Amino acid sequence: MMNFRRYHTLKILEQYQGSKLPIDALLRHYFRANKAVGSKDRKEICEKLYFLIRNMGLIDYQLAKPITWEKRLDAVEMGDLDPKDAPDHVQVSCPKDLFALLKNNYGLEEALSLCQVLNETAPVTIRANLMKTTREKLYAKLNKKFNLSPDANTPTALTVAKKENFFALPEFKEGLFEVQDSGSQHLASLVAAKPGDHILDFCAGSGGKTLAFAPAMKGKGQIYLSDIRPHALKEAKVRLKRAGVQNAQILTKDKLGRKALLGKMDWILLDVPCSGTGTLRRNPDLKWRFSLEMLERLICEQRKIVSEALPFLKKGGHIVYATCSLLKEENEEQLAYFAKHHALKLVKPFFKSLLTSGGMDGFFGAVLKQENLI
Repeated sequence: MMNFRRYHTLKILEQYQGSKLPIDALLRHYFRANKAVGSKDRKEICEKLYFLIRNMGLIDYQLAKPITWEKRLDAVEMGDLDPKDAPDHVQVSCPKDLFALLKNNYGLEEALSLCQVLNETAPVTIRANLMKTTREKLYAKLNKKFNLSPDANTPTALTVAKKENFFALPEFKEGLFEVQDSGSQHLASLVAAKPGDHILDFCAGSGGKTLAFAPAMKGKGQIYLSDIRPHALKEAKVRLKRAGVQNAQILTKDKLGRKALLGKMDWILLDVPCSGTGTLRRNPDLKWRFSLEMLERLICEQRKIVSEALPFLKKGGHIVYATCSLLKEENEEQLAYFAKHHALKLVKPFFKSLLTSGGMDGFFGAVLKQENLI
């Protein structure tokens, strides 16, 4: 009879094979539908699944064809993974095309190092909500329960020694903090919000970065959150309420177009869709969905988003262009394109974080002004 955990691990992998859902979302759905899988079982299943997906390139290189999920799981359980004779991209379990881009961006040694870090477990970081507390007060409150350490680079961030279920804590339900990588917090701080500003979060998603810069406005001025995904905006509404942010409006793209907002924005945040290569520690399954065609499509979409957002910028206003990508094709090269086609110039040196072991994820952010509006 098949082991209980192995049975459920294989069932999840079978569902993953034909699903478009990220693995973390698929796991949530699966465990909600299978209540018999207890917390200890879930923990071991998740650890094994993530290890398998992170290292699938190396695993597959060593397996005889036809390759099956059973064979892959056997390889993980035996622990016999030897990368010595494998090609460079296989040694670090990275798709060939993606590795070639990283090598072209950073050189072989740095590309190998980045891919090794991408195969690690990501650190857990929380952000103190300055509308309701301070990092020091939050630290004093939560450090009794968890092993926390203040982040040296981001004044609102606390790093947690191990993964915890923060969403069940009363402090989370009170809106004292959100789970957010320190690099993402730093990106949000590029929006130098002040009381009275009008700010458009054009690709808001569920509002994570708005929540980070909103306290600086002290409830004065207005934030507009827009996105093409209604479900994300629905979640943003819940998070804004929990955090105590009252000077924010949720606008679908249709409503945004009908508002008299053209030429009114002091700041526009463009956290654009991207390859996500800087956050693959958290979503390792996404690297196996990477393709050069996908990258080209994203580059075109990023340019389109900038063009669509620009009419909302006021004279002297700023745009923050942001990605969670490690690739110059989505970052530095896009800045050159925006300078040429939209007269968008850097106000200060761009921010770029190359993820490190135990450190922040990979992010890119640039504060831009349009020359003809200055």
